[in-house]
Amino acid sequence: MSFQGQNIIPAITNMKDYEKMLNSPYEYGVFLDLHISTLKNVFALAKKHNKKMFLHADLVQGLKNDEYGAEFLCQQIKPYGLISTRGSAIIKAKQNGIVAIQRAFIIDSNAMKRSISLMDKTKPDYIEILPGLIPKIIKQVKEETGKEVFVGGLIETVEEANQALEAGASAITTSNIDLWDYYKG
Repeated sequence: MSFQGQNIIPAITNMKDYEKMLNSPYEYGVFLDLHISTLKNVFALAKKHNKKMFLHADLVQGLKNDEYGAEFLCQQIKPYGLISTRGSAIIKAKQNGIVAIQRAFIIDSNAMKRSISLMDKTKPDYIEILPGLIPKIIKQVKEETGKEVFVGGLIETVEEANQALEAGASAITTSNIDLWDYYKG
């Protein structure tokens, strides 16, 4: 399974990688670690290149990651989708018609229970699990929520990426250029 035909969703951490993504066949990508002052320009450029970009709301420098920050992002920046660990940001994205991705760090069984409980309340469109190396967790979250699952974090090889995809992940979010290149062909 893939997300809109993509096994990889390039995660952008710098402008050099952003340029590479803009010139790639990938339609979807995710911005990490952007400064608030650059948001309008990078999203305008993405739109010009017909790219649909998710924005990790928790990592926007200069913006508080609360529901007011999420409201600003939805109304002023209008990303294709918003990624957040915060339930209030997910709810705000959905209220504004923006694709909502709940990010969850599953480090133990308690984190799993809390995350599933939060997802039951926020009803995100998609879920992103970190770290994405545990096939059992991918299957369990997908079964318990009925949502498509993205995975990220610590996936460094094609073999690890394939294991995540075989476990049911729809896509892998990664800043690893080698994985971008491997899966784009």
